[in-house]
Amino acid sequence: MKISNFVFPVFLVLLLQTAVAQQQQSPYTFKKPSANGTGKVYMGREIAQVMSFEGVEWLERNSRTAEENTNLALASMPLKSNTVVADIGAGSGFYTFRIATRIPKAKVYAVEIQNDAINHLKKKAFDDGVKNVEVIKGSDTSPNLPANSIDLAFMVDVYHELENPAAYLAAISKALKPNGQLLLLEYKAENPQVAIKPEHKMSVKQVKKELEASGFKLVKNGKFLPLQHFLLFEKTVE
Repeated sequence: MKISNFVFPVFLVLLLQTAVAQQQQSPYTFKKPSANGTGKVYMGREIAQVMSFEGVEWLERNSRTAEENTNLALASMPLKSNTVVADIGAGSGFYTFRIATRIPKAKVYAVEIQNDAINHLKKKAFDDGVKNVEVIKGSDTSPNLPANSIDLAFMVDVYHELENPAAYLAAISKALKPNGQLLLLEYKAENPQVAIKPEHKMSVKQVKKELEASGFKLVKNGKFLPLQHFLLFEKTVE
């Protein structure tokens, strides 16, 4: 079938207009990637590359408890005996299984996107006989958690790596109960002595800007950890 000279250019114009409209609606821009970044920019911040599960030994290093004061971080989490928790980006399960031990009668979801991590988490739960941990495979836009089911979702040095933070925060909000909370632990960008690559650090100002745009309110800014921010948010919209 022959397309007329009039219809064909109009068709191209419509395609171009659609592409421009989609670009304008996207919350992301793009640039040349930095050494540890993706080149994808959200609200002025370049999204970091995801740490491969090959770095599992670093997550489980013997010095981590002392360096990051993980015991204090755990003790400061708003946990009750019946708190339903989601460890998003659970990695090796460093926090997952410590929380599961603290609240053995409550459900703890371990959310991961990497298959090696998922297999590791499932094996550890089985080997250790931990019955209250459920491993969930998330996607790049959602943790795939049940709606209105979570009291506390938390991410430890994970948020800055989310490929689609706006969509992901919306999905977390849906998974949280009406009074649900979201906790972020992020390496302090304000402190140059924190020896972490810049793309893998965040400032309180940047975290607040991004989460407030997705309907979360900062309710606690814990300044007690040596390397990380302890930022507890509540959702403000349903």
